[in-house]
Amino acid sequence: MIVSYFFKVGLWASLGVSVAGLTACSGTSGSKTQDVEIITLDGPQTVQQVTAMFDDDWLLNTKVHHRASSYIPSQCYTRTEGQNGKVHNPCFTCHSTPKAPTYIDDTSFQMAYEFRDTSRKNPWINLFKDRTEAVANISDDTIMEYVRQSNYFDEDGRIILAETLKDVPKNWDFNGDGEWNGYRPDCYFNFDSEGFDRTPSGEDSGWRSFGYTPFLGTFWPTNGSTDDVIMRLAPAFRKDENGAWDRDVYRLNLAIVEALIKRRNVSIPPTDETLYQVDLNKDGELGQATEVVYDWAPLEGRYMSYVGQAKQQLAQKKVHLAGGLYPEGTEFIHSVRYIDFDENGDIRMSPRFKELRYGIKTNWNTYTQLRNVAMEELKEAHDFPDRLRYVQGSPEGGMLSGVGWTYQGFIEDQNGDLRPQSYEESLNCIGCHAGISQTTDTSFAFPRKLDADAFQGGWYHWTQKGLSGIPEPKWSDGTYEYTQYLLENGSGNEFRNNPEVIAKFFDEKGEVKPEALERLHGDIGYLLLPSPERAKALNKAYKVIVDEQSYIYGRTPHIKSLKDTVWLEPPADEPTGVKEAVLIP
Repeated sequence: MIVSYFFKVGLWASLGVSVAGLTACSGTSGSKTQDVEIITLDGPQTVQQVTAMFDDDWLLNTKVHHRASSYIPSQCYTRTEGQNGKVHNPCFTCHSTPKAPTYIDDTSFQMAYEFRDTSRKNPWINLFKDRTEAVANISDDTIMEYVRQSNYFDEDGRIILAETLKDVPKNWDFNGDGEWNGYRPDCYFNFDSEGFDRTPSGEDSGWRSFGYTPFLGTFWPTNGSTDDVIMRLAPAFRKDENGAWDRDVYRLNLAIVEALIKRRNVSIPPTDETLYQVDLNKDGELGQATEVVYDWAPLEGRYMSYVGQAKQQLAQKKVHLAGGLYPEGTEFIHSVRYIDFDENGDIRMSPRFKELRYGIKTNWNTYTQLRNVAMEELKEAHDFPDRLRYVQGSPEGGMLSGVGWTYQGFIEDQNGDLRPQSYEESLNCIGCHAGISQTTDTSFAFPRKLDADAFQGGWYHWTQKGLSGIPEPKWSDGTYEYTQYLLENGSGNEFRNNPEVIAKFFDEKGEVKPEALERLHGDIGYLLLPSPERAKALNKAYKVIVDEQSYIYGRTPHIKSLKDTVWLEPPADEPTGVKEAVLIP
């Protein structure tokens, strides 16, 4: 059953007064997520007024609401009709055909601005600022020196934020217990030939990096940031049945989770199934397996299993298994960084982080529970059309998604050091990770992981091999995905302010260049990677936002005002101009 949405909520309901009956299938395990005082800015406030509020008491003890609708991302306020009358449709990337256990069908968002009256006003007013002068005042040498300084590691290789959290600053200690109760960064970004992260003592940290085809539009480096995604399963998935650490067990469990998330078979090295007493290839006997076969249909009596200690916990119902869902305890970290380049002009990740984002699955929800959440959201939109969603959480304990995940983030302060994100700054993440139709169990990257025929079987970090040379992804019907985005949108991002992509892929008449598409088919780097000149300009544009600490007004790096391509207030009940929704197979 798929639930259609008719209002611009388009996001999962969360715990709180706005939605009834979700407590049973939402929440965290041991996280402190109590509420804090709400301050409403009548705004837009001046930058000076906003930065003046960043004192010791403000950060973790207040919710600053420039707009209560800040969970709706800035891309949703795009003007889909251009000044030349041409219609652009970047909306299909997030709002298209869902697949259970995602039960929302938000394809109608492609064709109408279905905002509520209370969310129609665009909260992302940074989009309308002209930063030409501010960017010009930053030299190339200054910005590149800045982005090449790590704010994650100190000179001795220690994780700066983890060291700070050992003696948590008073204004970060939300519950006042003298301890930091949220995520403590513990990934060393020291990846071996299988993508496993190694600690300074040479042990596995549990984190494993993977290569993937970046999600469409904003997430491409050509639009302002480099990034990565790294995952870790709960301790039981890393241990054998005797409770001992076992990398072979961990590899297999990661492959099993990959098969469950992708819902298709996953290749593995030749594996003796008798060691684990699990029929991985589903051939009816225990022998040699070279793949994990996806064959999960419990209503038809077909089941799958983890291996090692996780297999025992599955039998005890301490962890769960289902197609399209991660097991409890799954973690992701996502570092968002500036754009660096080497002496040859090749783009690479910067040592400096813009943000460190973290997510953990704390609760299990069945298909039925997830469907009920979607139906509660639909009822909420019908019964209370002007009421926005309410998200429970705090900067220390994290923000609750409402469907079993907790998300948390750290972002640069005025000195360039990482600090916890405030409540409203974190809302920006919850929106995309809690209810659009094109995520899998709220995640974007892992369903797009490269397959076993890729470098290191797809298990590697971008510092080991970059985006260049990766073939363009295809939909199940053979459609080239990035090509379709260019054809539908006519640009390389939602705001259509990327002249490099436009010049590469479109002629003076706005027609796509066949030779450029042909090159893209074999190398996504041709589209996704900016020139060093554009990289420097976008780095400077973001540094201006850091200096202002104006993240609650938008953190998209741009120089010129986007008033020609972004609505300050979309018209009520007006179509976008898109006549037919793009349905992703």
